[in-house]
Amino acid sequence: MDMTLEVVTIPVSDLDRAKIFYGEALGFKVDLDSEVAPGMRIVQLTPPGSRCSIALMSGMPSHPEQPTMPPGSLHALQLCVTDIAKAHAELMSRGVPVTTIQHVGARGWEEGPGEEWNSFLFFKDPDGNTWCVQEAPSPLSER
Repeated sequence: MDMTLEVVTIPVSDLDRAKIFYGEALGFKVDLDSEVAPGMRIVQLTPPGSRCSIALMSGMPSHPEQPTMPPGSLHALQLCVTDIAKAHAELMSRGVPVTTIQHVGARGWEEGPGEEWNSFLFFKDPDGNTWCVQEAPSPLSER
């Protein structure tokens, strides 16, 4: 049985602000922006080249098996790119508050790129949800 991760819900306080951040600053494709019921809205966006989307929601009732997370409480989401320096420059040019490029070294996190699979940058969305960008040696379709 295949199981595919296709949508991750991101807890945000302002859908329009988050849609601008993810759609314009990060360059995610807006797949859907819809009122699914009175007072309930879903915005779904997909990172370029990804088969997994994110969902931003407002007005959705909490389910007992999936309680609502407060805005800014989701951490350590990870995106992969094949050129971390290019990604860093592009995100900076779009106004995304990214860290420097870092790697894990003998003393913990150190400045600069590392060896294969060991180059990262980090950022937060406007609500404080945290993201990591990791350099991969090749596109997902080739791994």
